[in-house]
Amino acid sequence: MRTDSTPRAAGSRERTTRGPLLVLAGGIFAYGLLQALVTPVLGTFTEVFGTDRTTSTWILTAYLLSASIATPVLGRLGDSFGKKRMLLVCLGFLFVGCFMAALAPSIEVMIAARAVQGVAGGVLPLAFGIVRDTFPPARVPGAVGLIAAQAAVGGGLGTVLAGPIVDLLDWHWLFWIPMAATAVAVVAAVRVVPESGLRSAQRLPLVPTLLLSAWLVCLLLGLSQGPAWGWGSVAVVALLVGAVVVLAGWILAESRSPTPLVDVRVMRRRPVWSANAVTLLLGVSQFALFAFMPQLLQTPTSTGYGFGVSLTHAGLLLLPGAVTMFIGGTLAGRIGARFGPRTTAIAATTLTAIPLAGLVIDHSHLWQITAAMAITHLGFGITFASVASVVVQGVPRSQTGAASGMNANIRTVGGSLGTAVMAAVVTAGVVGSAFPTDAGYTRGFAVLALAGILCVVAAALIPRRRPECGASR
Repeated sequence: MRTDSTPRAAGSRERTTRGPLLVLAGGIFAYGLLQALVTPVLGTFTEVFGTDRTTSTWILTAYLLSASIATPVLGRLGDSFGKKRMLLVCLGFLFVGCFMAALAPSIEVMIAARAVQGVAGGVLPLAFGIVRDTFPPARVPGAVGLIAAQAAVGGGLGTVLAGPIVDLLDWHWLFWIPMAATAVAVVAAVRVVPESGLRSAQRLPLVPTLLLSAWLVCLLLGLSQGPAWGWGSVAVVALLVGAVVVLAGWILAESRSPTPLVDVRVMRRRPVWSANAVTLLLGVSQFALFAFMPQLLQTPTSTGYGFGVSLTHAGLLLLPGAVTMFIGGTLAGRIGARFGPRTTAIAATTLTAIPLAGLVIDHSHLWQITAAMAITHLGFGITFASVASVVVQGVPRSQTGAASGMNANIRTVGGSLGTAVMAAVVTAGVVGSAFPTDAGYTRGFAVLALAGILCVVAAALIPRRRPECGASR
């Protein structure tokens, strides 16, 4: 009787966690998809709403700023008031934001809709917290890895699908499709996602929350608007200097607060800061590739180096990268369990650095572009999933939402930094509407290869042993 009941019990636990895991992964995927869908077709919105490129970039900036504030705050609110409850709130914002955007009559409404969508950034830390609180310990690393991968896969697939959706349907479906997926996720979450009984009695600290929001807004706004406003402009310099000053004030306020939003002592733990360093550097490469690889593929052949493909064709060429990223994220839990988080992260980051170095040497053939994207994104999927698991398991349960929210934000900061640096390097010396030179792209790939090498170094700093934190700490 004993030997028969054990497999049945294990099978029952497997089925119990499988449903919630699929729902959480689906919600994260919808959020990641929206994060990237509008980037490749930003010119379409410029034409549809009769505005200029500078104004239309606020469609991206509003989403970025909203998500940067909401992600750690909602993660912490989930720790205090219930993670499932706050997850449903996030999905509700995502649904409403999609509805607003699909029916937007003006660029102003579209920008507001994107800000509403960005509030859903809290789904990532909330999903991590639900997994850690309710799943069997042995299943946590694999589940966290799968969920973390969905954000990256959604972003990659969004870049791929944007062109075909606009060409075959129209731009409204960039939001109708994620809205439908979100509606399904809400209904499923109500039915199958468990509510964690573990809650923190601490309230949301007002001053640290305001300071965190302020320095993130200053930093991301300065980085995102630098190319448009000019890196030497008073506004950009003031924003970046202000970000540094307010960041210092935030650290001081957090260290003195009896109920910190993000415990800086936890952030100083080696598993956490090393994983965050990997996330930052990997975000540099991933977001820059998402932004500039479609541009390179669509550059006219008359330039002597471009491929002159359509937006839809460019998406299809990048599709293998989205597939390998999903595979990498799915396998990350098993690989990490077999070889440990440090070895897994070193191998995976090396897998991203080598193809980037190869693009510096030669990127004159389509097969080179496709192969490089497939290999780098396999490394992205494994690494993001691995380091997310390191962060989640490296902090006390009461800090899971806030710490994983900060990890997600650090990835966004890395992405903004990578995109800004790549833009400055690739377009250096370009005047007016002229296309960048091939040498500009070569320099850009060299910067990303350097970031990849530094990422390998950061991965080597992750502790060999899996971090252990007591549930009550």
